[in-house]
Amino acid sequence: MNDGAQAKGPGLLKYLLLAVLLVLLFGGAARLVIAGGAASLNRADRLLGRSDALHSAAGIAYGPGARQRLDIWTPPGAAGEVRRPVVIFLYGGGWHSGSRHDYGFAGRAFAEQGFVTVIPDYRLVPKGKWPDFLTDSAAAVAWVHANIAAHGGDPDRIALAGHSAGGYNAAMLALDPKWLRRAGSDPAVVRGVAALAAPLDFLPLERGGSADKAMGHVRPPEATQPIRFARGDAPPLWLATGEDDTVVRPRNSRNLARAIAAAGGRAELRLYPGIGHQAIVMALAHPFRGKAPVLDEAGDFLRAVTARRIAAP
Repeated sequence: MNDGAQAKGPGLLKYLLLAVLLVLLFGGAARLVIAGGAASLNRADRLLGRSDALHSAAGIAYGPGARQRLDIWTPPGAAGEVRRPVVIFLYGGGWHSGSRHDYGFAGRAFAEQGFVTVIPDYRLVPKGKWPDFLTDSAAAVAWVHANIAAHGGDPDRIALAGHSAGGYNAAMLALDPKWLRRAGSDPAVVRGVAALAAPLDFLPLERGGSADKAMGHVRPPEATQPIRFARGDAPPLWLATGEDDTVVRPRNSRNLARAIAAAGGRAELRLYPGIGHQAIVMALAHPFRGKAPVLDEAGDFLRAVTARRIAAP
């Protein structure tokens, strides 16, 4: 009897934990994420998703600082001679919060889409301010370009993705070439950017808000704005936002898409009805993928921009 009880106990406990998680997640998902719930979302995704993606490397240093570390996720069945396209995912958090440890759900999501996925940390307020998070993001890209082949990734097929503040970082690296040049890398390394709910045109800064704390010291303030660097020869952009986003208004994505198009470049705007600021990144996680096709559509864009180039005859 004791042996039977022990065998049933762990299974029952797991069932109860999953039931509680489902109630919490579906009953108060937005509140969980807003209150630091990325860790809870990550746990739910890990328990419910049954992903075959591999957390193949953790805590690799791309620089000397404590926040200059990255994790790598690889697709199922990635072992082999064919190198996979690469996505570097930059998480959000208002430039003052966030950890790569809490975004395994994003690593698994893009790895399931066939990408070697890199999630770096970067310096945050108050210890870091603009441009520290851009400098770190650029250094991470430079490290990936130099080293990702050893992890099954193709250094010639790198794209960026990011949510909120991370989407800002990704857009700035793509639009303003100086950040990657300062990191010792070629701006042409970035083949495209998928930015989710990213602040891209947000002057004037709200006094005391997260952007003000991160970059309110910069003069002129326009130097902080991705839209200022809109250009026709920028890498292709996929700018996705929720129509119900009240944290980073949809006009940010609309305005940049319009500016890139006016300059002769390529920017695709995607608006999701009924989706708010947190829900758009939550849609990367297994429990919430049915809310909006964010992962599939971002994956389609990223595969297109990282497709192998055909040499001229």
